[in-house]
Amino acid sequence: MDYISKTKIAEWLKNNLDSERYEHSIGVAETAEKLAERFNLDKEKAYFAGLLHDCAKCLPKDEQINIIKNFLDVEECEMINPKIFHAPVGAYYAENRFGVNDEEILSAIRWHTIGKLSMSDFEKIIFIADKIEPRTRPQSYIDFIKPELDKPNGLDMALLACYKGTIKSLVDRNLKICVSTIEIYNELLSKYERN
Repeated sequence: MDYISKTKIAEWLKNNLDSERYEHSIGVAETAEKLAERFNLDKEKAYFAGLLHDCAKCLPKDEQINIIKNFLDVEECEMINPKIFHAPVGAYYAENRFGVNDEEILSAIRWHTIGKLSMSDFEKIIFIADKIEPRTRPQSYIDFIKPELDKPNGLDMALLACYKGTIKSLVDRNLKICVSTIEIYNELLSKYERN
């Protein structure tokens, strides 16, 4: 992929996201780049995926719904929470507004909120970077997830910690849980449970 200038993307994000979301996007890009280096993945691709992952976050909800209805195929359970509409719409935006044609980047953006079964390592680092970037995320949550990266199978252990935290938070707030979130949690738990 011929990458778009980081400066041009950052400028667009600064003009189209609120200030906290812009800071978060920079933080995710920086964290994804570090994780990619640590886990022998493409740092430049990780930075771009992190930078663009929330590009549709501040679009009006009716515009996000319009894009989903007219151009995307999303799972029914994804429609239970409007806060996650921006993930599939973000992948659409990255491709159609910014010309991103790298399937790995588009998939990482697409699945950075709820994830999917059998995620690639690249998808995992964008998902995790979204949760542990230090610019806007609470230190207590970072401290809960980040040590998991040091364990054997660190990406999966950190991912499992993310799902534990997410499920607990959703239950505590009386919010619906997407079925795939439970399936992913169970998949990870089964992969590493001790006999």
